Amino acid sequence: MGLPSYASPLERIWHYTYLTICALIFLFLIAPILIVIPLSFNAEPYFTFTEKMLALDPTGYSTRWYDLLLTYGMNAPEVTRDSSWWSDAWNNANWIKATKNSIIIGFFATILATVLGTVAALGLSKPDMPYRRPIMAMLISPMIVPIIITATGLFFFYSKIGISHWSIFGWEIPYLGVILAHATLGIPFVIITVTATLVGFDHSLTRAAANLGANPRTTFFKIIMPLILPGVISGALFAFVTSFDEVVVVLFIGGLDEQTIPRQMWNGIREQISPAILSVATILVIISTMLLATVELLRRRSEKLRGITPH
Repeated sequence: MGLPSYASPLERIWHYTYLTICALIFLFLIAPILIVIPLSFNAEPYFTFTEKMLALDPTGYSTRWYDLLLTYGMNAPEVTRDSSWWSDAWNNANWIKATKNSIIIGFFATILATVLGTVAALGLSKPDMPYRRPIMAMLISPMIVPIIITATGLFFFYSKIGISHWSIFGWEIPYLGVILAHATLGIPFVIITVTATLVGFDHSLTRAAANLGANPRTTFFKIIMPLILPGVISGALFAFVTSFDEVVVVLFIGGLDEQTIPRQMWNGIREQISPAILSVATILVIISTMLLATVELLRRRSEKLRGITPH
């Protein structure tokens, strides 16, 4: 990956200047994350590095803010940590309840977004699809339209149809409005990733399957789905991350009992500034990094399946 031996001095200077600029840009982007992580271990209730932290004194570091994620909101956080303590934490701790809500909403929103986005991508990938470009632009518009406009529109629309009171056989559907809203925000990511996977897809495979007597259902699950699966999973991961990190829509249409992690962080900033927020941010950074690494592995697998040399 180095410079060729015949490179001129000017080319060498430009090469290393380019690398330096890229490193500085990367450092500028990653610096806020690098600062948040050590601050989450601050033993003091401050958002700055203390003298003990700068001196690398072990007493200046603590996991108290990570422990606060388990105890904040509990009825009896000081008792012995037995089964009743964990039951109290599971049922009453604010951060744990927010995590459960985020996972439930993100899971169902991801399932809905993945199914609808995959179906839409398959339809839009056909060359004979009429009005393909306008439909694609409309479907991916939630990525372009400012989220505050989307949240406002959803608020008035849900108010008109009374979606918060919908029920099945008398059982009220929890989180329905937020799930549908987050699915709307996640569908564009699924469409883009699946459409990218379908680029270069050999449609003669489906025609060959039809000639051999396979019905559309068998053709989809035996031929199409294995080839586009990396793109589907990548889109699902992006949809889940979008739902897990979204706060504006939840503030507009979420009920009082629908506290997600981003909404809990927002409330914490407004009501009680605590370094526990930095602990949550650190955990989210780790989760996001793992998901992005998974997406990259899936991208390489998809390229390998399609005969493209991974970069």
